[in-house]
Amino acid sequence: MMPIRDVVIFPHMMTPFVVGRDSSVRALEEALATEKKIFLATQHDAAVDEPRPEDIYTVGTIANIVQSVRMPDGNIKVLVEGAERAKVVSVNDDDGFFRATVRVFPSRIDPAANVEGVVARVTSLFEQYVKLSQNVNYETMVAAIRVDDPSKLADTVGANLQLTIEEKQELLEIFDPLDRLTRVSDLLDIEIEKLNVDRQIQGRVKRQMERAQKEYYLNEKIKAIQKELGRGEKSEFDELRKKIDDAGMTKDAKEKALTELRRLEQMPPMSAESTVSRNYLDWMLAVPWKKKTKEIRDLRYAEEVLESDHYGLEKIKERILEFLAVRRLVKNPKGSILCFVGPPGVGKTSLGMSIAKATGREFVRLSLGGVRDEAEVRGHRRTYIGALPGQILQMMKKAGTRNPVFMLDEIDKMSTDFRGDPSAALLEVLDPEQNFMFMDHYLDVEYDLSEVFFIATANVLHTIPPALQDRMEVIRLSGYTELEKMEIAKRFLVPKQMKACGLDEQCEFTAAGLMTLVQGYTREAGVRNLEREIGNCCRKVARRIVNHESDQAKVETRDQAGFEKVVVDEPKVVELLGPRRFRDLATEKKPQIGLATGLAWTEVGGQMLTTEVTIMEGRGRLTTTGKLGDVMQESVQAAMSFIRSRGQALSLPKDFYRHLDVHVHVPEGAIPKDGPSAGITIATAIASALTRIPVRGDIAMTGEITLRGRVLPIGGVKEKLLAAHRHGIYETILPGDNEKDLADVPDNVKKEMKLHFVESMDEVLKLALAGDLSSFDLKSPQAVDVAAIVKSAEENRPH
Repeated sequence: MMPIRDVVIFPHMMTPFVVGRDSSVRALEEALATEKKIFLATQHDAAVDEPRPEDIYTVGTIANIVQSVRMPDGNIKVLVEGAERAKVVSVNDDDGFFRATVRVFPSRIDPAANVEGVVARVTSLFEQYVKLSQNVNYETMVAAIRVDDPSKLADTVGANLQLTIEEKQELLEIFDPLDRLTRVSDLLDIEIEKLNVDRQIQGRVKRQMERAQKEYYLNEKIKAIQKELGRGEKSEFDELRKKIDDAGMTKDAKEKALTELRRLEQMPPMSAESTVSRNYLDWMLAVPWKKKTKEIRDLRYAEEVLESDHYGLEKIKERILEFLAVRRLVKNPKGSILCFVGPPGVGKTSLGMSIAKATGREFVRLSLGGVRDEAEVRGHRRTYIGALPGQILQMMKKAGTRNPVFMLDEIDKMSTDFRGDPSAALLEVLDPEQNFMFMDHYLDVEYDLSEVFFIATANVLHTIPPALQDRMEVIRLSGYTELEKMEIAKRFLVPKQMKACGLDEQCEFTAAGLMTLVQGYTREAGVRNLEREIGNCCRKVARRIVNHESDQAKVETRDQAGFEKVVVDEPKVVELLGPRRFRDLATEKKPQIGLATGLAWTEVGGQMLTTEVTIMEGRGRLTTTGKLGDVMQESVQAAMSFIRSRGQALSLPKDFYRHLDVHVHVPEGAIPKDGPSAGITIATAIASALTRIPVRGDIAMTGEITLRGRVLPIGGVKEKLLAAHRHGIYETILPGDNEKDLADVPDNVKKEMKLHFVESMDEVLKLALAGDLSSFDLKSPQAVDVAAIVKSAEENRPH
């Protein structure tokens, strides 16, 4: 008996191994000297050099020694062939080697068992195994298993499987051939599954390696080509490091960028984290850190640019020129933050573009309408998938310089929700004391915005938080007068629309035609609708020219192309656009009883506001209609109380209010109205209705009324006067304290209009009522005799 290590010998298998231990050599020599048969059993632990009988498995294989060769080092190389499995009965080692008495178990197969099916399954599985395995020869193995003996088939397959020593020994110890075949079948299933998984993994690894090798090969080839071209062998990381050094970052930003670069160098190029780091470095390098646009500080040039781009707007042009003058005197001034507030279409956005052109700076525009996420301003943190810097830094990247003109359009249209308040995030951006260290969540380093010229635009101020208003210099843009609209149309709108419609000399707008467009087809503070109507005329003229259907009655000359020149005057405008959309108020300028014309302010400029009062028999009820707000309803009550207190002065019956109902209506009924500035208008209309004296139709008024008849100041004087001028009313009553606001009113409007500044309601009635007021005592406030009123009430009380 010879104990063997790290191998299990199966019957019918030829196995070579080397014998080196003294006891094993003596046992081999004894076997060679007799019948050349030896019992081979495997050790439990291969590390034991001198095993005892209990260290050896009891089941082994009786083998025939086919060949033995003694080697120079004293070891013997031997080739054995397994004959049959046997089990140890007893072992002794008296002669310096083991002698074993063994029992042989002949292989018997139950004739009723389905042996053929199991053999076919094992044969098929082993063929699959051999195909998948790289360690065995397919032809040799397939030939080896073409045997009729199931026992031999099981041993042959078991010997050629890649199993552990314990698994092979377990297989050797199964004496029943059918059980052994079943066990071999199970092992083959497991091994085939392992090989399939290994093949998939190897295929995936191979593809990755092929891709990596391809990239490596191509990179090396690019390096070789660049070397041949004399461009050196700088790596991508070296280029990034050079860009970081040249970017002009702050100290903290540079340290953070270099730290990120070192992290990127240590990451696998295909990892997701490397993409995040690379995107971060790209953004750090894309944002301008030191590049600045050289400013144009020539005031004459700036003035020429502003005048050529915009007509009027003198106050804003003066502010811009003052800003440029300061920049010329101060080396490092802080950036300015302006806020243009005005109705739509007055040129707020285009004015920002003109400022950029006049100063020679880059221009970027960010629309804040509907923005409700604070991350839109400050960006997302890098931990989020798809994170980006905020719109502020994105626009700075687009500008490419540190000192652009940055327009924050529609700043009054921002809203808030559960994601934060973007207007609160703008507090840092628009504060000159803080924006030199603006912190974006994505970059997470301080960025200097102090040299940016911020311009915000808004239609109204009341939706902008007070803290944000406080950080901006508010400049109001009121509506244009009719003359200004005419000039703007002549200089800018007509050439622009004619070019857009492909017209050259075939069309001409007269002053009368433009005035018709301004007065009859638009009612706005700006010029946006006016531009649309001019474009509408141009398109209709273009169609007529193309169809050769020009109106012969208006032909004056023919241009070179043979088309008839169309002169757009007042009749032609009506012909092209149809009847006027806005009727002239001339018919309403006649004096009427109970109808007074007031002035109102809206978000799109000033408007006319008529007030109607009618008197009916009743019980002293006061009714208001026209969708009036709380403040305006209180103004109606105050006006009525004033009229009742001045009833005697107005020659009204003593208890007139007890037998009459007063109805105050302010058209149009569907439009909400509020505010105190209609107080004197309402009082005048009530006085007219009660005294039956008509109110002048050619005069408009605005002002707040008190119970004692004082007229208090109101807002929006410029817009209201422009509205009166636009509607052809050239006489206006204003509160005395509003005389200071005339500085903002255009000179041509002040020259054409007759303005009355009043302190009391009596002055208003003298100016507004068109009738004989000699019987009225309108000199001083009327004293009320309370005792007489009480005595009269007692006398009239029913018993």
